[in-house]
Amino acid sequence: MTDELQESRIRQQLVAARRVVIKLGSSLLTNRQTGLEQARIEALADEVHALLDAGREVVLVSSGAVAEGCARMGFETRPTVLQDLQAAAAVGQVGLIAAYERAFLRGNRHAAMVLLTHDDFADRERYLNARATLSRLLALGVVPVINENDTVANDEIRFGDNDTLAGLVTNLIQAEVCILLTDTEGLRKEDPRSNPDAELVRFSRADDPALRAMAGPSGAFGRGGMVTKVKTARLAMRSGAHTIIADGRTPGTVTAVLAGQTIGTLLAATVRPMDARKRWIAGHMRPRGDVQVDAGAVRALGAGRSLLSVGVTAVRGEFRRGEVVRLLDASGGVLGQGLVNYPSDEAGKLIGVASGDMHARLGYMNEPELVHRDNLVLFEGE
Repeated sequence: MTDELQESRIRQQLVAARRVVIKLGSSLLTNRQTGLEQARIEALADEVHALLDAGREVVLVSSGAVAEGCARMGFETRPTVLQDLQAAAAVGQVGLIAAYERAFLRGNRHAAMVLLTHDDFADRERYLNARATLSRLLALGVVPVINENDTVANDEIRFGDNDTLAGLVTNLIQAEVCILLTDTEGLRKEDPRSNPDAELVRFSRADDPALRAMAGPSGAFGRGGMVTKVKTARLAMRSGAHTIIADGRTPGTVTAVLAGQTIGTLLAATVRPMDARKRWIAGHMRPRGDVQVDAGAVRALGAGRSLLSVGVTAVRGEFRRGEVVRLLDASGGVLGQGLVNYPSDEAGKLIGVASGDMHARLGYMNEPELVHRDNLVLFEGE
């Protein structure tokens, strides 16, 4: 099938998408001097009302709290001091949810603010609770507005981004499509700041490694950029969701995308969706350690087998039994990640050890595998 035919087929699938995640970036929602752009939020709310009336379910992942806080507190640039960032997030979060509540009340609907951190995805019970809460809000006709909890989560302010969060939420609620609204038409083959005539990428596989070379750095207030959007598409692909990068400044963009129109950049999911447990394992953004394996183990993992200690060449980090570790190939490339059956000190003693010799090395053996195949995920296109 040609790319043109595949794109046409997938865009028509979007017409039937029932559950949608829409991410809005800071550069789209905020103005450096005045903070949040209320008119743009209201225009989006009008589109969401129409989607809900048509029987769809919509979750918003919204940036803008830090930028709104900076405007309220008179910061001309995004602060670099952690406490100032946290203060801006705390002040701005109030304005952000108030803006959404005003916008959705115009259509007699409520917005709900849901603040998440990576720990909410790393802990299985919290993960299931978050999914249950979001599902109930959607059933009640409430529009969840999700943001990172920047006020308390240090790592998220320094390294996090809401593009990644949108991908994780897409997996969490099993949405069919993730729409990343930004202040550009989509992904271009070259940086448009250096080449204003750079060609727009209309369609690509989400796991195409060529996409990385096309992405550029982030803006002044935002933390994302095309790099994170490409990564988000690979995250969303794990649950079989397609990703659209589109210009949120243009009225009706979301409606046009979900009507199957050729809007923005479509990054298509091309792998089978993972089940719920494996989506949770894949969603850990803070693995506790690394397990490096040899070429034989790489082949075994690719064939759907468990990771045995005999194929392990190195163990790094400190982790407990049952925690998530990354699986690396000989060159340090990330193969995937999984739940490890032995703590790091014992895993280190098992490097290169055959399963039949594990008891002699440790004095006991719980499982013959270091990571069972049911508890590991291999990443496509990483």
